[in-house]
Amino acid sequence: MNKKNMLGVLLCGAIFVGGFWMSGGLAVYWNLAAFLIVVAGLFAALFMSYPYARIRTAFLVARSVYTERQPTPDDIVRILLELSVKSRVEGVLSLEAVRQKIADTFLKNAVTFLVDNYKERDIREFLNTEMAFFRERRQQSERVFQTLAKAAPAFGVAGSVIGLIGMLSGIQDTQALVSSIPVAFVSTLYGVVLSNMVLAPIAESINFHTGAEMLNQKLVMEGIIAIAKEQNSHRLEKKLTSFLSPSEREGKAELLKAITKKYITRQRKAAAAKAEDGAREAAAFNEDVPMPAPREESAVQNLRLAPIVRMA
Repeated sequence: MNKKNMLGVLLCGAIFVGGFWMSGGLAVYWNLAAFLIVVAGLFAALFMSYPYARIRTAFLVARSVYTERQPTPDDIVRILLELSVKSRVEGVLSLEAVRQKIADTFLKNAVTFLVDNYKERDIREFLNTEMAFFRERRQQSERVFQTLAKAAPAFGVAGSVIGLIGMLSGIQDTQALVSSIPVAFVSTLYGVVLSNMVLAPIAESINFHTGAEMLNQKLVMEGIIAIAKEQNSHRLEKKLTSFLSPSEREGKAELLKAITKKYITRQRKAAAAKAEDGAREAAAFNEDVPMPAPREESAVQNLRLAPIVRMA
């Protein structure tokens, strides 16, 4: 959750609670018996519906949705453009060093397929399978909170019925009436507020973030396949920006030029440094290992030729 959303939640929540305070004080709306009826009933239904591992996963997913920052499609496009330029300038195998630094599992797997020289059909099949199971897991977590949101008002009504029964059973006792009436009304309030202000928004937030992550994964798949097909970086930029809104597409051509310039400059500097190191090593070798001086031959004096004897 970003800061603006957090500010909106805090502001609107304060106004909502302030309405209770203005209508008679907050203590009037607190009833432990009603709270226990609603919450205990909710979790009893939850444990009867799903295994503990799925419940735990659902709450972990909900926490990650509100606490972890999710990359935007603009971030993904920037990463893919840089991977494309790097692979064209330095070679596909140079992406192995980049792969070790990637935190996102889906992108890391996609780069692994690219470095290992998988075919386009295999990359698409593997990534589509991973996307399908990711969506299924998220939908299961979403259904957990949808179940809670549907059941909360019902248990609020159950608390109201319990309070009314207690009130009728002690109709001759003023103290019983006083203690039962709050349970009858406040439990319904708890159920409605929990359902519509807490549980249903969590389920909807999981659904929204799942769709956003699926878009990012689609971007990654198309970008990696384009890099594997050795598409021109400018064509890749046009293809990826089609996933973005018109306002987000601005500046991507300039970004590609800047990335290309960066890698070409880096490659030229590396080549110049390599040539300089080679020249320095050659000079050092010539200084450390002196060449042997040429040997002078002594002059041959009084060279005589033996007479040629002819055989008879």
